[in-house]
Amino acid sequence: MISCFLSAGDAGDVNQTIRALRQSSVTGDIFVLNPGTLRDADFEDAVSFPGGSLAATGTLREIAAAAAGEYILLYTKALPLSPGPWALERMVQVARDTGAGLVYSDYYALKEGKLHPNPVIDYQEGSLRDDFNFGSLLLYETAALKAAVARMEQAFRFAALYDLRLKVSQNHPVVRIPEFLYTEVETDIRTSGEKQFDYVDPRNRAVQIEMEEACTLHLKAVGGWLKPDFRKADLSAGGFPCEASVVIPVRNRVLTIEDAVRSVLSQQAGFSFNLFVVDNHSTDGTTEILRRIAGEESRLVHILPERNDLGIGGCWTTAVMDPRCGKFAIQLDSDDIYIDDQVIRKIVECFYAEECAMVVGSYRMVNFRLEEIPPGVIDHREWTPDNGPNNALRINGLGAPRAFYTPLLREIRIPNTSYGEDYAVGIRLSRSYRIGRIYEPLYLCRRWDENSDAALDVVKMNSNNLYKDRLRTIELMARKRMNR
Repeated sequence: MISCFLSAGDAGDVNQTIRALRQSSVTGDIFVLNPGTLRDADFEDAVSFPGGSLAATGTLREIAAAAAGEYILLYTKALPLSPGPWALERMVQVARDTGAGLVYSDYYALKEGKLHPNPVIDYQEGSLRDDFNFGSLLLYETAALKAAVARMEQAFRFAALYDLRLKVSQNHPVVRIPEFLYTEVETDIRTSGEKQFDYVDPRNRAVQIEMEEACTLHLKAVGGWLKPDFRKADLSAGGFPCEASVVIPVRNRVLTIEDAVRSVLSQQAGFSFNLFVVDNHSTDGTTEILRRIAGEESRLVHILPERNDLGIGGCWTTAVMDPRCGKFAIQLDSDDIYIDDQVIRKIVECFYAEECAMVVGSYRMVNFRLEEIPPGVIDHREWTPDNGPNNALRINGLGAPRAFYTPLLREIRIPNTSYGEDYAVGIRLSRSYRIGRIYEPLYLCRRWDENSDAALDVVKMNSNNLYKDRLRTIELMARKRMNR
């Protein structure tokens, strides 16, 4: 019933997986994707398959040609797999009941000898991230996989598995089983804060280019692709008390807030600007620092909201709706500092030069002592003038610092959340307007233990990813309606 394809690794590990799969009554042929280093004699009751990586289109074509079962099981890791009791039977049952093209499930992760539950999240139309976590065990309906492979006109070295699930999702449901059906070995034990910048590491640039190409093909196929004829923003609105306002939402950053504020107040812009710090009920001494500086510096607008239900987005909207807000609203996090005294000037000049609704800059990663740390400069060069708004639906962030034309931001407003609020506005503006880019670093992004995303557990990461996928789903639906 199931043709199984396993990633090759150590022969002992692979054989352990083969024995585990043979415990199921629905397991048929088992193939080991052999890059040429192993022999058939190394495997127990399996065939060495002359394929390479699952990330390559050629391998998927060979799998489609070889599979004889009703379903195809892909195991993407080389380390031992331990299916739970009747796990494969359960996956087949759900696939048949739902007509799914792809079925996946929650799993247990074995980390340093300890078993950790690892729930995943439901797939939706906007689940376009190429790093969406399905776990390592994927069950495809063979007919759906073969039909998708037949439509693969472009051959990829790195993006084939991503291309496959996008194409399968165009015609079939992608179904998650919220049950822990297997155990996989997890060797990447880095924290969430250490992992989140992998996709912008310059060493991964070739991979990212292919992922963008696969996503663009998908958006064109489903009617969500935007032509590169984005409107220029009319920047003629007047009546603002100053040209620009920097906005810093803050809660309990007594160790860093003064650095951030001083980096803004030291700017040499050549025009009038002010600084809004929305102090969201700090209790650690942050408020006292801000009061002291505000007493010395009239450009600091220190806001203590009456409401106690504001997230970061709500703090932003509080500042932007204030009549003292300038024509352009510029972001800075309370952990970070501008790289020099010319940042505000460069951002405002970019607005006028590119006639854009939003400007996205670049930054340098540093530790608490402001020493550079890997991967160094994050410039988000995947945002190109012609395809950036489409690629924005694949990546999990748009870069920083971010700046907005205030009249449009007041119209759209920022969701009252503390995660993804800036991304929501960015993809919404990019649907219609030109987005300006500055590729040189504009601020120092300080990474330390108190970053809000430094060490998230799997439940919080799932919640964040589910929310951003929902934002992408809403935006994709809007773009499809606009194109129609």
